[in-house]
Amino acid sequence: MTTIASLSAAELGPLYASRDLSPVEVARDALERIERFEPQINAFVVRDAEVALAMAEAAQARWLKGEPLGPLDGVPVTIKDNIGVAGWPMRRGSAMASDAPFAEDAPAAARLREAGAVFLGKTTMPEYGWKGVGDSPLSGITRNPWNIATGPGGSSAGAASCAALNLGCIHIGTDGAGSVRIPAAFTGVVGLKPTYGRVPAWPVSTMGFLAHLGPLTRTVADTALAMNAIGRPDSRDMTAMIDRPPDYVDGLKGGVKGLRLAWSPTLGRDVPVDPEIAALTRAAALAFRDLGATVEEVDPGFEDPIETLMTIWSAGAALALRTAGPAERARMDPGLVAVAEQGERVPGAAYVDALLNQRNTLAHRMAQFHARFDLLLTPTLPLPAFEAGANTPRHGGYGEDWTRWTPFTYPFNITQAPAISLPCGLTAAGLPAGLQIVGPFGRDALVLRAAAAFEAARPFPRIDAPVGAA
Repeated sequence: MTTIASLSAAELGPLYASRDLSPVEVARDALERIERFEPQINAFVVRDAEVALAMAEAAQARWLKGEPLGPLDGVPVTIKDNIGVAGWPMRRGSAMASDAPFAEDAPAAARLREAGAVFLGKTTMPEYGWKGVGDSPLSGITRNPWNIATGPGGSSAGAASCAALNLGCIHIGTDGAGSVRIPAAFTGVVGLKPTYGRVPAWPVSTMGFLAHLGPLTRTVADTALAMNAIGRPDSRDMTAMIDRPPDYVDGLKGGVKGLRLAWSPTLGRDVPVDPEIAALTRAAALAFRDLGATVEEVDPGFEDPIETLMTIWSAGAALALRTAGPAERARMDPGLVAVAEQGERVPGAAYVDALLNQRNTLAHRMAQFHARFDLLLTPTLPLPAFEAGANTPRHGGYGEDWTRWTPFTYPFNITQAPAISLPCGLTAAGLPAGLQIVGPFGRDALVLRAAAAFEAARPFPRIDAPVGAA
């Protein structure tokens, strides 16, 4: 039986138009489920039922008049804590940040408000988004609905947990080294990192050209709907694209027949890949052959760009904490403080070299690779979700550095190319695996088209409530 909790954003609009369902009913259902599940998953830093219901009532009135603002009018959404929403605080996961209401909507929030979306609240993240897991001094530990003893990944932690349970249909996150795709893989949802600049940002992230904004959803169609709304220019971001974006929903058609795909199981890295993840992602990659694409196993042929990443990343952390004194730093995540202190020692010339020369070298290498292959397929991550509250798993040989278990995501923040994580199967323990599709710079529509073809051929199971006990 179809329930409100199972409906996608793409399915809501026709139901609103036929008056079989109303935005107020959908908002109330989402708010009730949030109230029920939040004690188990801890995904929100702001919940505002009053605002949500007022926005839903306004959307309902527009639908009743036959004057909706578009397909997202009345669709419930959430927004990550490092994205400004007028009237709500923006604390970036830090207990040291101000609780004062933010003055205006950031571009992504503004576009969603203009589209009539219903804002449910703001979602959790690690402090300043510095790591790929979901705990912070502000909100504590966010948990993975597929097994609440595990974490959802990060830094868009709460967004992913909400997407897994459909607590709202669209969840806006950010991705500086994998922070949309990491939690998407761990929680079995779709997570897109668009081409840099496709979704404008303001205020600007201290991580600079690494930081992308993108949606987490249950379906590729909902991701496309979200991109149609948020992927438009905004004068507050001088680096944002100013061309007319494509219609991402219309672009989902066409399949992958004739495309040339490269499958790289490790990106050429000496990294331990969990055997179940290796098998699930390989089967997913090879499934594209049945859809009419050619698939060749080949590595892109670049060295691990971890030093480039950490030069930019640590300098960004240093900038974020530049006004924090010893007393404030003592109350922050110690790992963030350590990274910031590392960044304080980065020479200016080394930073510029990483930001310009090293990034450009890698981007050029990938442009050459995409002249041969339309898309690159990799595992999103080499492992399934692990213990909640830990930065790295206890086992597996990944050490203490969280970037050791995210080697397939951060290279494409450096190149700024579009990349998406799709759920592609479950381990024996019932934890999701993610397949990553990487496209050439600016070819977001192609990435989404391939993702839609895979999703149609390989539908993924859903959960309606959190599983397990902490």
